[in-house]
Amino acid sequence: MSDIRIASAEDQILLDKEAKYCSYGDTVHYIEPPRIFSRCEGSYVWDTEDQAYLDLQMWYSAVNFGYANPRLNNALKQQIDTLPQIASQYLHKGKIELSEMIAVDAKKKFGLDGRVHFNVGGSQSIEDSLKVVRNATNGKSLMFAFEGGYHGRTLGASSITSSYRYRRRYGHFGERAQFIPFPYHFRGPKGMTKEEYGSHCVQQFARLFETEYNGVWDPKVGQSEYAAFYVEPIQGTGGYVIPPMNFYRELKQVLDQHGILMVSDEIQMGFYRTGKLWSIEHFDVQPDVIVFGKALTNGLNPLGGIWAREELINPKIFPPGSTHSTFASNPLGTAVGLEMFKMTNEVDYGAMVMAKGKFFLEGLQDLQKRFPIIGDVDGLGLALRCEICGPDGFTPDKATLDYMVEEGMKGDMVVDGQKLGLILDVGGYYKNVITLAPSLEISYPEIELGLKLLEQLLVRATNR
Repeated sequence: MSDIRIASAEDQILLDKEAKYCSYGDTVHYIEPPRIFSRCEGSYVWDTEDQAYLDLQMWYSAVNFGYANPRLNNALKQQIDTLPQIASQYLHKGKIELSEMIAVDAKKKFGLDGRVHFNVGGSQSIEDSLKVVRNATNGKSLMFAFEGGYHGRTLGASSITSSYRYRRRYGHFGERAQFIPFPYHFRGPKGMTKEEYGSHCVQQFARLFETEYNGVWDPKVGQSEYAAFYVEPIQGTGGYVIPPMNFYRELKQVLDQHGILMVSDEIQMGFYRTGKLWSIEHFDVQPDVIVFGKALTNGLNPLGGIWAREELINPKIFPPGSTHSTFASNPLGTAVGLEMFKMTNEVDYGAMVMAKGKFFLEGLQDLQKRFPIIGDVDGLGLALRCEICGPDGFTPDKATLDYMVEEGMKGDMVVDGQKLGLILDVGGYYKNVITLAPSLEISYPEIELGLKLLEQLLVRATNR
């Protein structure tokens, strides 16, 4: 192992400027000194010293289709030469056709008519969904959400995100959430199967509606004080926790019985991350609203949005001017989104992602057998988790994972004569989970390379 790297003279000049001129409000220096990156391609990024790093988190799942994807890049370039910009209140072909693709797909899968509304990113689209929900429920501002859930850091989105850290200094502005336990089986009560634990969590939630004194339900008029339940079908920042397959079906029955909407946050897990366009498709339920962002444009241009049932978003109930963003439905973003849909419709992306995910998960399971500090591994498609624990295989060990992340960023591991770094993302309730979101275009040799690099980090962590 090498010592911690020292920034080059050129990088140090830039870091000094960053320290003086840049807000740190959206900055995390996972290592010191932080790397400065200069180029990217496929599953790799390179720093200013031309050191390559295999990226297994792909910009928090925003770059599902690989860095500098030629086909998607070309769609952006072509749009720049035709209609690069137009105010969002005006029409252009891309907005209409992309909305059609999403709405027709939802009708086919869920049997529901609906409409699409765009905005410039995930958090902003969460805000729009809150408007749709409040408007459709006579202004109700109370929501259910999950412990471990993450929906963004704008004021409304942070109000329904379970981490108090994100709103501590700002208070609440309108929305409030009651946070419900998520079926996190690895850390749940012992003696239950995953499916039994899922049912148990639903039953505990259903208790809230047994009498008026549980605080959320008025049985005399049959109304809940809560408007919607915001769910990430697979938790993202919470650690890529994958619930049992019976969970959402049983939860949706409780919600439907009490007139509570289900909003599926697909910002991180949408666009084939889990082997389906929307991760909620795995669970045989009909969401009322879907929120999306990130990988719609492969990270090339900010664009997100919502799909909502016709009854919630038709022009009579949600008229013009209900919400607005200058850059919503921008033609650069919709052009890339359209090309992404065309690309994924030409091959069976679902089968491809599931096969690669199975191969990657088997590799993680092999590592788990050989390294006791891996407490849990799981995955659905190419959304994979590896939970780092103490020697007992259960006690969360954030310090060890922090060490592994820092070692990976040194760029000094060698596989088959090639010196490489490894970019990992940290998630989980205890910040001890490697959340793996590789490019969906990752090759099988690259998966094997990633596993070899992970093995080297585990060896270093075990022997330090």
